[in-house]
Amino acid sequence: MVKTKSAPLSTDGPKYRQLPGLWFGLICLIVAAILFSGPLWASSDQLRSVVNFLSLLALAQMWNLLAGYAGMVSIGQQGWIGLGGYTLIVFADDLGQPLALGMVAAGIVCGLVAIPTAALLFRLRGGYFSIGTWVVAEIFRLLVTNNTDWLRGGNGRTLNVIGLGLDRDTREILTYLFAVVIGLGSMALVYWLMRSRGGLALTAIRDSEIAAASLGVSTRRMKLGVYVLCAFGTGVTGALIYFNLLRITPDAAFSVQYTAFMIFIVVIGGIGTIEGPIIGTVVFYFIREYLTDFGEWSIILLGVIAIVIVLFLPEGIWGWVQRRFNLEFFPVRRWLRTAEVTDQLPETVEQSH
Repeated sequence: MVKTKSAPLSTDGPKYRQLPGLWFGLICLIVAAILFSGPLWASSDQLRSVVNFLSLLALAQMWNLLAGYAGMVSIGQQGWIGLGGYTLIVFADDLGQPLALGMVAAGIVCGLVAIPTAALLFRLRGGYFSIGTWVVAEIFRLLVTNNTDWLRGGNGRTLNVIGLGLDRDTREILTYLFAVVIGLGSMALVYWLMRSRGGLALTAIRDSEIAAASLGVSTRRMKLGVYVLCAFGTGVTGALIYFNLLRITPDAAFSVQYTAFMIFIVVIGGIGTIEGPIIGTVVFYFIREYLTDFGEWSIILLGVIAIVIVLFLPEGIWGWVQRRFNLEFFPVRRWLRTAEVTDQLPETVEQSH
């Protein structure tokens, strides 16, 4: 029999080079101030570019939260985009509600629909779960397509901005401000969640759901919470996208291409990090701008780039930068390390025959 002394545990991990808290907060405030003041100095084309960029960033952050942190890989997030877009148009046109309320309602409707959806999908595991999310999105598309009276079926609907009393300049500024709030809010939401105990529970579920449950984590409740939260965030972003486009059709709104873009952004940027989707969105946005003339070949080229990144940089661009230069801007990782024991323990204190 050998008596041992247990060492205290610590959550201190590798010492990444980080910005001091004051400087980090100051930089965030400066970036937010620059973005919110955009209508004062940017052109219409520049405002639209920022709206498109922040929309992609918000979608990528929501998919990364679901798959990168919670381990639930979905290929059906386009279902919430389409549902959010249609909800906004119904609330604004049919019910005459303010646009801001329609944005929030889009997220709430998606979150409520996600609850019974999760009851079915959570019976599936791994690849079956992923396929199940795509099937659910296709069901949404078929339901909207077959509704030829209220939602106009495959012909889609157009948001009546004239009836809302918005001229072109006002609508562009309002769309831009919505995009800034949603884009920055998505990053703040993920950062806050992953710094909390709930974020630690999510990463434990991602690594091993059985082990997390054995330690007292309510796995089903945590998975349901993050699934509903991501549906809410994706639905709000979908409402933003179709407030910007003004016209929505089922085939476009429920296109799996949206989820393909999310996956591409997160994979090339770095899954399971906040910085990764930011870098991935920058790379994807500029690649897409230069490949628009190639039509469907642009999608093939994006796929080839993603494969190359996975083969040579499996941790993504930001993962490589973090490992190479020991940097971290959003410290959300948790590390477990045993503290050094100063007392020298004898090899054998008591030996029983």
